[in-house]
Amino acid sequence: MPQQLLNKHRATLDGALEAIRTRGYWSAYNEMPSPKTYGETAADDGKAAFAAHLGQAFELDQPGSTGWHGGERSPYGIALNVSYPVCDPEVLIAAGRKAMDGWQKAGVDGRTGVCLEILDRLNKQSFEIAHAVMMTTGQGWMMAFQAGAPHAQDRGLEAVAYAWREQSFVPTETVWDKPQGKNPPLVMKKHFEIVGQGVGVVVGCGTFPTWNTYPGLFAALATGNAVIVKPHSNAILPAAITVRTIRAVLAENGIDPNLVTLCVANERSATQKLVTHPAVKSVDFTGGNAFGQWLVDNARQARVYAELAGVNNIVIDSTNAYKAMLRNLAFTLSLYSGQMCTTSQAIFVPAAGIDTEDGHKSYDEVCADLAKAVSGFLSKPEVALAVLGAVQSADTLQRIKDADSGALGRVVLASSKLDNPEFPAAEVRTPVLLACDAADEAAYMEERFGPISFIVKVADTPAAIALSERIVSTHGALTAGIYSTRPEIIDAMTAATMRAKVALSINLTGGVFVNQSAAYSDYHGTGGNPAANASYADAAFVANRFVVVQRRYHI
Repeated sequence: MPQQLLNKHRATLDGALEAIRTRGYWSAYNEMPSPKTYGETAADDGKAAFAAHLGQAFELDQPGSTGWHGGERSPYGIALNVSYPVCDPEVLIAAGRKAMDGWQKAGVDGRTGVCLEILDRLNKQSFEIAHAVMMTTGQGWMMAFQAGAPHAQDRGLEAVAYAWREQSFVPTETVWDKPQGKNPPLVMKKHFEIVGQGVGVVVGCGTFPTWNTYPGLFAALATGNAVIVKPHSNAILPAAITVRTIRAVLAENGIDPNLVTLCVANERSATQKLVTHPAVKSVDFTGGNAFGQWLVDNARQARVYAELAGVNNIVIDSTNAYKAMLRNLAFTLSLYSGQMCTTSQAIFVPAAGIDTEDGHKSYDEVCADLAKAVSGFLSKPEVALAVLGAVQSADTLQRIKDADSGALGRVVLASSKLDNPEFPAAEVRTPVLLACDAADEAAYMEERFGPISFIVKVADTPAAIALSERIVSTHGALTAGIYSTRPEIIDAMTAATMRAKVALSINLTGGVFVNQSAAYSDYHGTGGNPAANASYADAAFVANRFVVVQRRYHI
């Protein structure tokens, strides 16, 4: 059956393989919630499926159950009250290791086929998953649908494609025939078996519980490993739905469903015990520096694939599309209330101002005009609520409050609380913009997660480029940007980002934004600066998750 699944989904795999080879636009899953794609009743069915989880115990039939735990708080203020099985990590690990035997026998093609079937099944559940993502993270509906469902599925498929490609380079067997001159040749039959390293643990984040989970999950699964998904305590439901679907597909195809399990931990110590277990050979993590660095320092028996905090930044030197630049930046800073690991935090502007097609703009004018652009973009409530979503955590709300106080810089644009008629208890905040000098490094040179950005006054453009490079090299970043009409400045910024190893966006004024990353085409993170030690996705993201074990004999 697993081999038949590869045949069933072969066109999807081939499309993904071609996409990662050419890096052009391609997507396996429609990002628009269209009835033509998902079915006329898909939207209502998905919403009903989500609603059916509320106030219920989420059954998974996993081994080692010791009780139930929940406690998710919706940023939109609705009552979730879902409880999930708490299982002994030792039992989950043992069950996963046992299940790897059957997974091993499925072979590369069989495992790939099952992974493709899982992704296809998840795609059919996109509306259900999107509601779960929206209500646990605070994302707006369209982002929750796109990033939480089809875009996450594309990132999962991307990992499967890389895994299949790297494993396909290894032949299953060969005849080794070494001439010996006048003597008979040495002839051996050799077999090469791809074997998973061991149990993989994927530690989810609270803001993108599928988009940041699927790459590691499918990279580990497709390369022959058992996977334990440990979700963020406030975004369990999207992970639970995912795990339930995976377990169902595994069982339908004769694979022990305990190959993939959900580990709901009510204490950090339980997570720490899980990720440092000798049988755990890979850990994928997205989140803050403190726990990420703890993983690197303590989970030494495993390879840790970590995406941590960074200070994303943009250098503004000059532009011939001033209003379009401001509109682009306004959307970038507003999207999901800045709760994205790719959102720009520091915007460097020369003290003498910038040249534009509308004439010279002083530093103060750039600050004021960007504030007006953000306010104007969010002036219509329906637009603001759809784009901003809701603030996910109390810590982010406190950071916004601290920034609004003026303690970190001059307030150019204060944050406002918006009312959401559909969700009266939603915590909705507009961005806060602060002006500060380059010398005020304590203010802007650390990640302040949320809708908080600094317009930093620098001596000149070369100083801005040098500062950008230093920040990326020492504190990390996933994105950097440059606005300039001068080729030599663009070249200088390009060289700086090559040295600092961060992706660069140049003169974005249209419908693409610096904080967006497209599967199959954009490498999410380079693995070359402190913000992330891995990339979604490249060969390195999958290759060390399996080994090749050979056997040989004379024939």
